[in-house]
This record gives sequence, structure tokens and C-alpha cells, in this order.
Amino acid sequence: MFYDSAFRQKKIIIFTAFLISTFITGIAGALQSPTLSRFLSDEIKAAPILVGTFYSINAIASIIGSFLLAKYSDQKGQRRYIVIFCCCMGIFNSITFAFTRYYFILITVGVFFAALASAAMPQIFALAREYAIKTGRNVVAFNSLIRAQLSLAWVIGPPLSFALAINYGFTTMYLSATAMYLLAIIVIMLFLPSVERNPAPQYAATPALGDANEALIKNSSVVFLFLATVCMWTANMMYMIDMPLYVDKVLHLSSSLPGKMMGLAAGIEIPVMLIAGYLVPFIGKRNLIFFAVICGLLFYIGLIIFDNQFALLGLQIFNALFIGVVANIGIIYFQDLLPHSVGIASTLFTNAVTCSVIIGGLIQGIISDLYGHHAIYWIGLGMLIVSLVLCTQVKAVK
Repeated sequence: MFYDSAFRQKKIIIFTAFLISTFITGIAGALQSPTLSRFLSDEIKAAPILVGTFYSINAIASIIGSFLLAKYSDQKGQRRYIVIFCCCMGIFNSITFAFTRYYFILITVGVFFAALASAAMPQIFALAREYAIKTGRNVVAFNSLIRAQLSLAWVIGPPLSFALAINYGFTTMYLSATAMYLLAIIVIMLFLPSVERNPAPQYAATPALGDANEALIKNSSVVFLFLATVCMWTANMMYMIDMPLYVDKVLHLSSSLPGKMMGLAAGIEIPVMLIAGYLVPFIGKRNLIFFAVICGLLFYIGLIIFDNQFALLGLQIFNALFIGVVANIGIIYFQDLLPHSVGIASTLFTNAVTCSVIIGGLIQGIISDLYGHHAIYWIGLGMLIVSLVLCTQVKAVK
């Protein structure tokens, strides 16, 4: 009985550590991402095309870095140590942005560190799934609770990011992100488990990776889900990149409004994720994804029509339903389609998101420069229509 009690206490500590490490790592990212376009535009004085180029190059580097680390982790790497390594890279990246105001250094040295830091979150989710399976937990519910911490981080992060940048400067904001990465490393080192793999899966690591690679080419569901995810997140990334500039330079609304909009959406995403995880057995992942994309369509239609503060805040309900479901269920969908390569499956989802940054960054930079910011949201609407069509070709999974 004492052993059972101690075991349950240990499981609670580890579960809490997953929640805290995800939240802190999420805060670090949520401090940096929302203000990046403004940092490049106002602090570095980069032209719109250079802002879009930066996002695209950063995304390409992140795809390469996260995929190589995912492949290594699925073969023989300890995910816990890989997460710690990624957080260290995040520290170097934050320090580079805190003290450098040269575009060339940021797009080379800064992007290099950011590419390696970007693998932290997918590796945490892969580690969480392996731990959930090993301990007999409900994988969907476990992932939903952990993913909700990332949304909670985005409730706090964007408003805090804008507040720090506006009131204290970008150096203070990036040093705050550095502190978050350092705190995450401490929690991960002390409390997160190293999930050992059984000899059989280790021996089959190479075939599993081969199966995953073959699935990317021959499994139409994996291909269509990847393409649909790219389209969904391209629309979202164009919004994330363009919205702070659109609100400030076109609508001439409060400079703090973008942070409030991002924070409100993230706050609503938390219950959406938890409810979506609960509804999976009854509705199915495929139907939930359809519902999410329809909500996204309504969101972008609203962005095209409305231009006042209260309407933009109200539209975050549809934005939260869209992102909350896709961000939570999407990664599980990939894992279910590639159950023997959890690291690659998780990274496929995050790399789909990163591909969208490449496309979104280029579109935002070129289109906003040629046709203005309002055109961005028409393109986002088109992307979601395409993603809805692609989703019809993805098979349902239990």
C-alpha cells in the first residue's frame, strides 16, 4: 500500500512537471513571437519584404533542425536531454536578439539558435505520449491537458510581450524569455522522466522510420493531412505576422490591442482544447477538424468585414475554436497515423506549422507591400477553403 501511494505521488509530480515545463517553455516562445514583426520593422528598420524573408528563412532552418533532432530522438536519443539542449539553444537565441540590432547577424546566428530551439515543444509532446502509454494514461486526455498549458502561456505571453517591449524595450523582453528557458531547464532536469524504450522497438527503429518515410509518400491520408495543416496554419501565421502591423498602421487602434487579442484567443483555447479532447471518442478527430476549419472560415470573413476593436475581440471566439481544436487534435492525428514513429509524427505536425511560416512570411511580406494589409485576410480565407477540401481526403482514425 505504501508503494502504491508513493507511486501515485511520483506520477502526480511527473504530471505536474510536464504541465509546468510546457507552460514555461510556452511562455518563452509567447514572449518572442508576437512582437517579432514589430521588432524587425521598428527596431531593426527592416523593409516589409525583409520581415517576410526573415520569417521564411527562420522557418526553413526550424524544419531542418527539428526534423534532424526528431529522427535522432526516435532512433536512439533520450528526449529529456534533447529538450534540455533545445532550451539551451533558446537561451542563446534570446540573448542574441536582446543585444544585437544587425539584421544579418539575426538572420544567421539568431536563426541558427532558433532552429535548434524550435524542437523543444514537439519533443515534450513526444515524451508525454511515450510516458502516457507506458503508465497506462489516456493519451488524448493527457495530451489535451498538456497542450492547454501552451495555450495558457499564450494567454499571458502576448500581452506581457507587448507590455515589456513598449514600456521597457525589446532587450528586457528578450532577457525575460531567457529567464523562462533557464527555469524550464531546471524543472526538466529535476522532474521530467527519461522514458526507456524496450529492446524490440529499439531494434525496429530503422524499419519504423522507413515505414514513416514510406507513409509520407504512399499514405494519402498523411500527405493530405500535412497539406491541410500547412494551409490552416498559413492562414493563421499570416494573421499572426500581419495583425500587429494592420491594427497599428491601417486601423490606427490601440498599440496594446494585438496583445489583448492574442491573449483572449489563447484563454478561450484552453477550455476548447479540454472539451475537444473529451469529445474525440464521441465525434471523432476528423469531424472535429472539419468543425475547426469552418470556425476559421467565419473568423477570416469577420476580419474582412469588421474593423473596430470590439468586433476584433469578439471574433477571437471563432479564432480560439479554430486553433484550439487544430492545435490539440492535429498533433494526435499525426501520431495515430504514424504510431511507431512518435517523434517524427509530432515533428510532422510542427513542421507543417513551420512550412506555413515560410509561405505565410513570403505572402505577408510581398502582398502587404504591393496590395496592402487588408488583402492578407482574403488570402487567409482562400487557404482555409483549400484546407477544408483537403481534409475530406483524410481517413478517420479511432
